[in-house]
Amino acid sequence: MMKSISLAMLLCGSFLYFGTQTAKADEWDKRTIVTFSGPVEIPGQVLPAGKYVFKLMDSPSDRHIVQVYNDKETHLITTLLAVSDERLQPRGKTVIMFNEQPSGSPEALRAWFYPGDNIGQEFVYPESRARDLARTSHQHVMYMRDHNGDLRKTEIRAVEPSGQEENVEQVHKHNH
Repeated sequence: MMKSISLAMLLCGSFLYFGTQTAKADEWDKRTIVTFSGPVEIPGQVLPAGKYVFKLMDSPSDRHIVQVYNDKETHLITTLLAVSDERLQPRGKTVIMFNEQPSGSPEALRAWFYPGDNIGQEFVYPESRARDLARTSHQHVMYMRDHNGDLRKTEIRAVEPSGQEENVEQVHKHNH
């Protein structure tokens, strides 16, 4: 009897330990399952309606590289560059923000905030697409110059609806 109780307690302890590890891993990589009811534009492509997993790449030096996976996390769809974005009031649920688009166009992903965080990820688009998005959405859009395959070495700027370029710090200072 004593052995079966000890074994049951040990198994229960292991379950709680692994459950805690999973929760901390989600907080570290901000793993979030999102479902889009229609097509959504992300930098470089359009995702069809469906379920996806967004999470921060496991990089202690750069916390603004987002990986997008299929719903089962068996296929990495793309890796996206983002910059820090801030909200004054954190929400208890995931917040996905979009750039306004003309009727009939897919919504364009602007930012993603993990539940409870007031710091999120604002997505960085290729320059020509960012200019179009800024003009149609009447908001600034982050863009990158050619990065030659290394996202960490790219120059990031913002384009205003007028077409004027700004540095990232100036844009975020004006918006907060």
